[in-house]
Amino acid sequence: MVVPLPPAPRTEAVVKYLPADLEILREGDFVRCAVTGRAIALDDLRYWDVARQAPFVSATAAFGEHPRNRNG
Repeated sequence: MVVPLPPAPRTEAVVKYLPADLEILREGDFVRCAVTGRAIALDDLRYWDVARQAPFVSATAAFGEHPRNRNG
């Protein structure tokens, strides 16, 4: 009987967000959304803010439509 290996541990990357690219400062598998806290696989990362150096899980989170971004 073959026993599957456990998944490799996931590590959080450290990234510098550039206007049209990313610079990986510390290798890892994911970053955390600045709004939701959800893990975002680096391959799936599409939205970030260069000025705030912050990643976002979606355009909704990035542009303030997420409930945590609303005032009131």
